Amino acid sequence: MPEALLADFLAFTLAGEAPAVTAGEAAVGVQWRWLGAGLLALAPAALADDAPRIVLSAGVHGDETAPVELLNVLAQDIAAGKAALQAHLLIVLGNVAAMQAGCRYLDDDLNRLFGGVHLSVPNSTEAGRAAELEACVARFFEAGPGARWHLDLHTAIRPSVFERFALLPQREAAYGADVFAWLGAFGIEAVLMHRTGSATFSHYCSHAHGALACTLELGKVMPFGQNDLSRFAAAASGLRRLIAGAAPADGTTPPRCFDVVGQLDKRSDAFKLLIGDDVANFTPYAQGTPIARDGEQVWTVQHAEERIVFPNAKVKVGLRAGLLVAELPVV
Repeated sequence: MPEALLADFLAFTLAGEAPAVTAGEAAVGVQWRWLGAGLLALAPAALADDAPRIVLSAGVHGDETAPVELLNVLAQDIAAGKAALQAHLLIVLGNVAAMQAGCRYLDDDLNRLFGGVHLSVPNSTEAGRAAELEACVARFFEAGPGARWHLDLHTAIRPSVFERFALLPQREAAYGADVFAWLGAFGIEAVLMHRTGSATFSHYCSHAHGALACTLELGKVMPFGQNDLSRFAAAASGLRRLIAGAAPADGTTPPRCFDVVGQLDKRSDAFKLLIGDDVANFTPYAQGTPIARDGEQVWTVQHAEERIVFPNAKVKVGLRAGLLVAELPVV
């Protein structure tokens, strides 16, 4: 059973199996621990407690399958000695039930339930999973004093002017140049700088555990088996360098930076996008352009140019239906 788990962690997880043995050592000297459905911890046997602690998550939305497949290949290669590991690594396959059902989520968007928000929807399928993931990453981070990372890997529903982009959670400390160097190494073309808190997985790990956390949008949503993982080569290469303790690759292009300057909150079923339902992420609009309406509330572009990200009028009432961002000047 452990061999099956390490050989294809994704297939093992989707089958709903639990190993008879929950910890062991792979042939290359990497210790592994199965911590629950979709939860696998890996570390070299002789690694110090103060080595970096890195959480790599995917599948928080069950239909975003390419990053899940990417992490599955990474786990296989670590166990087979094909990928170097010099960190305590936790691989998280997020919404397993939704992945099994082939949908985004069953009851509630899992990436809106962290930081205790899951307590407000106790009957939701995703509420229990959010609580489980919070507890798992808390134990993982608190097991040692090393530097903490969390990279939450996603793919977007709609096309994007920038195919690969990232969202940095709001925090008091400024993000250093090393962060943007790593983002460039992952192939990230644009970065959104959040100025307010949220209930996402990356924001939770940043604020609750002091992790250097980021949400990475790496391409387009596709079903399992239909992903071209060659399109994710930059992200895969960057992740392997990070967990191996190497520096970011030289010669990468730093991403363009955008400030989140507005949020479209769906307050009622009357909410309507005024820009069409098929616009690409990062589509630009000029000052004064009406973007959305909800009853008497109308959102218009306030800056000389703003771009729309994640427009989705079909979200549940009370959730975010889009972000408006403006490009930050190059420093």
